[in-house]
Amino acid sequence: MISPSRSSLLETLVERLAGLPSIGRKSAQRLAYHILGSSMEEVEALSRALVEARRGVKPCSECGNHAEADLCAVCSSPRRDKAVVCVVERPADITAFERIGSYRGVYHVLGGVLSPLDGIGPSELNLASLFDRCGRGVTEVILALGTHAEGEATSSYIVQRLQNRPLKVTRLARGLPAGSDLEFVDEITMQRALDGRVNLAG
Repeated sequence: MISPSRSSLLETLVERLAGLPSIGRKSAQRLAYHILGSSMEEVEALSRALVEARRGVKPCSECGNHAEADLCAVCSSPRRDKAVVCVVERPADITAFERIGSYRGVYHVLGGVLSPLDGIGPSELNLASLFDRCGRGVTEVILALGTHAEGEATSSYIVQRLQNRPLKVTRLARGLPAGSDLEFVDEITMQRALDGRVNLAG
């Protein structure tokens, strides 16, 4: 609803900002006023960065992470262990692992989790490419999905599909808060969950 004390252009900006994840209306208002108080050069630079990122960033052809080339920085690095694959829900979850600095494997982004009520089945996720990767020298798959019900169901599905493969399937230790999203987990908790991962199959 347009506020009578604000212009329609400002209100439109607030509504657009409020539509972003984790941005409430009050935060959107503060951001909008900050933008309007900035120089035109700063606003144009922000606008260019948004457009260029949207156009130039694409899914990595191997793992689904954000990339500017065919492969992301992790998949293209010769220092990463391609035999260990950590399965995450979103690219943002990779940031949580990279913060701790000790994980040297690679990742696989599913692009979501199984949710029949929302019409999300196996074919809607990046699962087929995961199972294909597992036939190319992978020795361990680490399941690092959220501890919510959908994450648990997705992990169970992957375990079932990989149970006859000659590889180890593990999941993060149970030290993570129930229902947590990995991007909000602190480094110490994440390191403990990784170090204490539990073998599920193989």
